[in-house]
Amino acid sequence: MAFNPEKSVDNDCKCEEQLIATDSLVEVHSVFSPFQKKLIVLIASTAALLSPLASNMYLPALNLIAADLHVSDTQINFTVTSYLIFQALSPMVIAGFSDNAGRRPAYIGCFVLFMGANTALTLQSNYLALLILRCFQSAGSSAMVALCQGVVADVATAADRGSYVAYASVSTILGPTISPILGGLLSQYFGWRAIFWFLAVFATLICALVLLFLPETCHKVVGNGNRLPSHLIHMTLFDWGQNKRRLDQGMGNEEVSGDSATKKNSIVFPNPFAALEILSTKEAPLLMVFVGIVFGIHYLILSTIPSQYGDIYGMNEFNLGLIYIPYGLGSIVSAFTTGKLANWNYRRLAAQRHFPVSVEKEISLTNFPIEQARLEIAYPILYFGGAAIAIYGWSLSLHLHLAGLLLLLFVIGYSVYALYQITAILIIDIYPKNAATATAANNLIRCSFAAASTACAVPLVISVTAGWAYTMAACTAIIMGLILWILMLFGPRWRRKLALDNEFKAALPAS
Repeated sequence: MAFNPEKSVDNDCKCEEQLIATDSLVEVHSVFSPFQKKLIVLIASTAALLSPLASNMYLPALNLIAADLHVSDTQINFTVTSYLIFQALSPMVIAGFSDNAGRRPAYIGCFVLFMGANTALTLQSNYLALLILRCFQSAGSSAMVALCQGVVADVATAADRGSYVAYASVSTILGPTISPILGGLLSQYFGWRAIFWFLAVFATLICALVLLFLPETCHKVVGNGNRLPSHLIHMTLFDWGQNKRRLDQGMGNEEVSGDSATKKNSIVFPNPFAALEILSTKEAPLLMVFVGIVFGIHYLILSTIPSQYGDIYGMNEFNLGLIYIPYGLGSIVSAFTTGKLANWNYRRLAAQRHFPVSVEKEISLTNFPIEQARLEIAYPILYFGGAAIAIYGWSLSLHLHLAGLLLLLFVIGYSVYALYQITAILIIDIYPKNAATATAANNLIRCSFAAASTACAVPLVISVTAGWAYTMAACTAIIMGLILWILMLFGPRWRRKLALDNEFKAALPAS
């Protein structure tokens, strides 16, 4: 039965009248051309690739590392859990910092921490050091995903945001596809420490790419891109050359008037509680709990592949890495379809409601049911993916042929990443001015669920078998799909009330 929240929307006409002034078109959202926007997002996505690489290259080597350090499967899985805990916490600090001080300073800090942690990981030789350094590695890489989503919000409007989120998701999709293969090859032929050497060198190359070519996009620093950055840390090589030419011509930044004038921005100390403020609203926690359930299942499947396929099918590290390929291929297919599907449904609903659509200017979504536009397409994917998860579990328990298991992994990979993309688009739609902070809040919830899932994965499968474990996971996801219905019903009303509250607070005189 199709969901139609018209009644909920119409009941709030009075709120709409109070906010109608905010629904007009504003200035061009970003001065970058479509090609430049795609290039900017792809560079940011390349940097975000480090997070899934660091997380997933490690998985095929779990058995090898456990044997080398003389620890159990449960203990070595805890290094995955600790990684996820810091993956949840660190973006809360860094993403909020980037929303105020700029994306580039945040990127630089992340690269320094990540490269240092990987270098140290190549030199350690005991379990405690591995555990601690994995936490630092996670802190350096995980925030780059939130930063990438922040860049998307900086350059894209709601009308084409689905496509740009798809570009941004290339890293989170490509990473899990290629990283297990790389991790399996490196660990089998060069030892598991080669994984961390590779990450350190690769991060250095990406850092150079970001420093030289990724422009500052944060609106609080450079507006819509029409202002020259004032700090060297915000400047690309091109920005620095442009600034130098102006100085050589005797023009300081203060001499440039109008929209092109550079505003001095001080580097703001990060506020780790900004993400918690987002979690204090009604809409965000519900959406993020659903995302957490989906990602918990994602890590339940991925973290048990080494032990399950190693025990049942006797696979080595390289072959274990190959098992992840169908899952990654399904994710890649979702990247090329989900974003366009989200854009299509947004435009369809906007046409029905005579709502203006623009790819050049950001339009307030206060009086538009954006939850319906995004979440309508999630339901069939959720049911299809849930069925595939349950069937996968029983196929694994019955030791069926690998071909069927690989096909099911493809379907599950498509479903999980399609749901992730849909919710990621909606989060940016709801919080376009604080997209990185909102993504960090989402990251906190989903990684908390993923950490709990990883910690319980092996004991759960041993206790109840893979069939029952995955059936319980699938049923949980489908039941939690009720959250999507609640968001479509009440989300527009909650957003309007929040907008009114924020306007009221802004109108109060400063104490």
